[in-house]
Amino acid sequence: MGFFDFGTIFFLIAAVVIFFQLRNVLGRRTGSERPPFDPYSASRTREQEAAQSSENVVSLPRKRLPGETAAETYAAIDAFAKPDTDLNKGLRTIKDNDASFEPKGFVDGAKQAYEMIVMAYADGDRKTLKNLLSREVYDGFVAAIGEREAKSEKIQSSFVGIDKADIVAAEMKGSEAHITLRIVSELISATRDKAGAVIDGDPETVAEVKDVWTFARDARSRDPNWKLVATEEED
Repeated sequence: MGFFDFGTIFFLIAAVVIFFQLRNVLGRRTGSERPPFDPYSASRTREQEAAQSSENVVSLPRKRLPGETAAETYAAIDAFAKPDTDLNKGLRTIKDNDASFEPKGFVDGAKQAYEMIVMAYADGDRKTLKNLLSREVYDGFVAAIGEREAKSEKIQSSFVGIDKADIVAAEMKGSEAHITLRIVSELISATRDKAGAVIDGDPETVAEVKDVWTFARDARSRDPNWKLVATEEED
């Protein structure tokens, strides 16, 4: 003890007391604690789940119900579109080529696909887009993304929601079913240049967007998924 004076002993005792107090407050690690929340990791997880679920977006089952009558076959279509209209006839034709097609289920799936496509385009997510777009539309989207990246521009987007999604046309083109929807959505979007300055849109304003999109699917294919084959933006 000759090497320790009273001050040294005092600080050693104080250090031991502080250590035990911290241990009581913070507790011990047992290996079962929840990991700290990482918003970027959570975002990537949601994107991965969305990409996986995209394989079944706007899908159609393949089996007709046994004993189904003609009236029952078209009941959902007649409730969706007025009988004897061009839209009703087009939907019935698609039903004739795929017995389990239902317009409401299609619209629900198309709305999900719409949000995924809009956000994937903003994020430059080529993998998700490839699962949801036809080759021609995909090439156009990728070209626009590549041009944006070459300029070091970025799109900052937040999807607010879809106000309306209405089927406006339906027809068979050979073995392919084509359905066109008019979609009215709300989106916050702004394009920033390399320096971060806003060059298009407004990061603080919710904008109404009106799109006319056409989805298609080969009725003979075992693949139940529909893909976006044409896009048009209303003024």
